[in-house]
Amino acid sequence: MTIRLLSAAFLCLALLVPAQAADPLALAWDKNMLTVSGAHIPGGEIKIWYLEAYCRPGSTDRDWKLTTVGHETKLLEASPDKRLIKLKCTLTDGVTVEHEIRSTADEVDFKLRAHNPTDKDSLAHWAQPCIRVARFTGVEEKRAAEEYLPKSFVFLEGKLARMPTEPWAKEARYIPGQVWRPRQVPADDVNPRPVSKLTPSNGLIGCFSADEKQILATAWEPYQELFQGVICCLHSDFRLGGLKAGESKNIRGKLYLVPADVDALVKRYEKDFPEHAPATKPER
Repeated sequence: MTIRLLSAAFLCLALLVPAQAADPLALAWDKNMLTVSGAHIPGGEIKIWYLEAYCRPGSTDRDWKLTTVGHETKLLEASPDKRLIKLKCTLTDGVTVEHEIRSTADEVDFKLRAHNPTDKDSLAHWAQPCIRVARFTGVEEKRAAEEYLPKSFVFLEGKLARMPTEPWAKEARYIPGQVWRPRQVPADDVNPRPVSKLTPSNGLIGCFSADEKQILATAWEPYQELFQGVICCLHSDFRLGGLKAGESKNIRGKLYLVPADVDALVKRYEKDFPEHAPATKPER
């Protein structure tokens, strides 16, 4: 009887104590690669080419080598608990971009400060964080990129739209790939990959895990474009818009690693980015 009473007491106590939250995502950066790792991430980690490139305007139909602005990134700080990374990019035109990157159990937060300390205007208009999603979606990275498309999505007319979206553009200076351009960005200033005729409803782009139980999604403000790349990658490229002599600008971004509840993701995104056009209730 005593054992039964003790067992019942422990059961009641267990029900009253909340389940332990997942550990914070661990951050590491080396040789332009940001690694986000955690036991609850499908595949164990996410690699982000951070940053792939800074770019000039007029990029939609121009040789890529003429678009990129050279840059060097240095690690300023990495906290012992692996929840904070600070970086500094120095562009060849003198612009500096300082990055503060922090993690929780289900997101990575980016706060950037771009500054032009020179007496000349900068033509750095946008930049590319390249998120590798092969392991998350359960696809071998060396296989055809199209294999991860059905796992990937943007929002069109307020609804979640899986790739390939219809119509799917196939002609550009460089193929394959797909770019979704928001209305506020000039048509001449995006990635030289096929540009969709469809306008995204918001700045979210993401994908489902192989078992469809989790979502990896990202957004930036301001954002330049949404992009499905050629190395099993997804982009929300952030916008600088150029910096006048002496000018500074703030940019912010999010990487979400959450359960596959699309409604909850959209609500969270709209809270984090209230200035983006609100999406209607999404559908899968």
